[in-house]
Amino acid sequence: MPVTLQRGRVTAVAERHDGIVRLEVDGRRCVAYPALTGPVALGDEVLVNVQAVELGLGSGGFDVLHANLTRGLELRGDGRAHVMKLPYTPLQHAVLHAEESWEHEPGADLAGLPVVCCSLHSQVAPACAGLGRELRVAYVQLAGGALPVPLSDTVRALREATLVRTTVAVGPCVGGEMACVSVASALVACSRLGMDAAVCAIGPGIVGTGSRYGHGALAAAEASNAAAALGGAAVLAPRISAADVRERHRGLSHHTLAVLELVRGAATVAWPAGLRVPEELGRVEEVDASGWREACSGLPLAHMGRGPDEEPWFFAAAYAAGVLARARTA
Repeated sequence: MPVTLQRGRVTAVAERHDGIVRLEVDGRRCVAYPALTGPVALGDEVLVNVQAVELGLGSGGFDVLHANLTRGLELRGDGRAHVMKLPYTPLQHAVLHAEESWEHEPGADLAGLPVVCCSLHSQVAPACAGLGRELRVAYVQLAGGALPVPLSDTVRALREATLVRTTVAVGPCVGGEMACVSVASALVACSRLGMDAAVCAIGPGIVGTGSRYGHGALAAAEASNAAAALGGAAVLAPRISAADVRERHRGLSHHTLAVLELVRGAATVAWPAGLRVPEELGRVEEVDASGWREACSGLPLAHMGRGPDEEPWFFAAAYAAGVLARARTA
């Protein structure tokens, strides 16, 4: 299906943050990424991608600014960059990747760097809360959900709370403070930067088909395998639900089971103490996650529209993964 574009004018600018602008085009909600399209202002003539909203897909209910015809046609790329994001698509653009700046290939030994592997973006906040503010934590975004890092209000809140010190956009993901071609390089870069831990996850939302392997959660397996191969300590955050209406996600989600099928290196599933451990899980370590509510106070917590009172074990499990990873730094 071709890209569905619509011409319009910016009729409102709701808010601006680093890397993202929320606005309205002809009265419809829209987001813009100025690093890709240039600055945007009231009255600008723009092209908007309206396809996801028109098809009624779970895209957040907003359009995406594709091009700014008023002030975005004279943008120039970074002359130092030689790697393209979204290559050979209409949105290809050059971004300087960390690997391009390495004069000498760094050592590949992560020396036990704890890596929390999440299958959903909604696990990131409680996982980082479990790691705590005293640690230098990198957030590493992988493909499988939304690609722009600036779209995440959660990551912005974690940065403000000093629970995340830097962000890395891997592969097609965009808008991180650093870009890397692969998750393996991203973890090596985190080690080079002196990070104490890394939290890997997909962006907001998730690619899903209801099938065994056709979903974005498998990014957690990729992160776990890379961490284990490079000498890191992989910790998996299980997806648990007591309120999901879909049987495949009730209890331990089939997403987590699919991730575990594809994990080949050493990885430990963090499990909140007090909840029965499913027999199908392999290497599990039970963790006291009783303090998750206090640790997560003030952070955005939402899973498929449900909050902490509706899904306590979901957030407790992700927090447990952070706590276990923190113990690995000792």
